[in-house]
Amino acid sequence: MPHVASSPARTLSLIALVSGLYDLLLGIGLLAAPSALAGWFGVAAPEPPIFGTLNGLFLVAIGLGYWLPYRDPVRHRGYLWIMGPLLKGGGAAAFVVDVVLRDSPGAFLLFAASDGSLALITLWALMRRPRVGPERRPEPG
Repeated sequence: MPHVASSPARTLSLIALVSGLYDLLLGIGLLAAPSALAGWFGVAAPEPPIFGTLNGLFLVAIGLGYWLPYRDPVRHRGYLWIMGPLLKGGGAAAFVVDVVLRDSPGAFLLFAASDGSLALITLWALMRRPRVGPERRPEPG
């Protein structure tokens, strides 16, 4: 049986950890201090407040969901595809479009940069092929 290096799996696990903490902290921020978070980005607090609460819950759930690929990135690659390139990549594009077309605050480009970076890093890691080493054969003798 060929020996497969676990480096790609370790990389995916690390990406899941960083992405999960990122989403979890943003979600907690939205739940705990929506007005302060909005103020930092120069926008009004969510109105009605349920929009901020739901977005906070959404981010906390996504952040907690990253626990699965953190523990077993090979088995839960699908989660990484959906939450990384699809959601974070789509979110980054949406932030850029919103700044350009709707004149949203330029601070939103920080989210575009962070989400976009995580999306690209996740895509890169998912596209990597595991290195296959030489077959391990019993030593003669």
